[in-house]
Amino acid sequence: MQMVVSRDTRHRVDPPISAFARNVLSLLERVEYRRCESGEDLEAIYRLRYNSFRTHGLLLSEDPDEKMADALDEAPNCHRFGVFMDDQLVSTVRIHHISAETPFAPIMTVFGDLLRPRLQRGETFIDPSRLAIDPELSATNRALPYLTLRLAVIANTYFDTTSCVSMIRGEHTAFYNRVFRSVPVCEPRLYPPFTMPIYFYESNCDANMEWILERFPFFRSTAMERRLLFSPTPMGELSPLTVLPTARYTGLAA
Repeated sequence: MQMVVSRDTRHRVDPPISAFARNVLSLLERVEYRRCESGEDLEAIYRLRYNSFRTHGLLLSEDPDEKMADALDEAPNCHRFGVFMDDQLVSTVRIHHISAETPFAPIMTVFGDLLRPRLQRGETFIDPSRLAIDPELSATNRALPYLTLRLAVIANTYFDTTSCVSMIRGEHTAFYNRVFRSVPVCEPRLYPPFTMPIYFYESNCDANMEWILERFPFFRSTAMERRLLFSPTPMGELSPLTVLPTARYTGLAA
């Protein structure tokens, strides 16, 4: 029997994967994501935030409890995550899904005047904030920001948002432009309790997502991973303790 091969698949050539992307994909084998909703998990990520921000001289004042948390951590559209490598907490990020119904996020406190009209027009956004990496690892493991911000890419896909909006320091603007094609929206503004002006950068999902996933295949995910990370937990049920990354199972990262 003769095999019939479609023209599209016969002539398809997958883009090459860089050595760096292969390294990050390999590291994903050692990574677990944890939704932190209570107890020791929250305490651990609040301490990691504080230690990381304090180490880099980003806070105006010290906290006697050495924790960093605020009211937005309890917002109904907030998702807090710990990233574990070899069972060790190495980084954390929180994700706010911003809509007209849930306009709660750090970026709304600084740039809300620019975003509220867009929310009223039906646009939605993901705001990743409180990104913190273990200070002992941040200088030696350059993959950790990618492994952590992978959660923001997944959130944009799961919630089918307009854009990923980020408040970032000036020295990080080149990274966000290079990796996510993020662009500046306006002039930087002050954001207490941080010690420097903050930039508003935005990456439009329709324009950039396909390019991002092709260039950085470790950002890919399966529908099951996306649901485990971001779907609401039914009343009376426990959220999953850990979620394993699935980029290596998408069929596009090999």
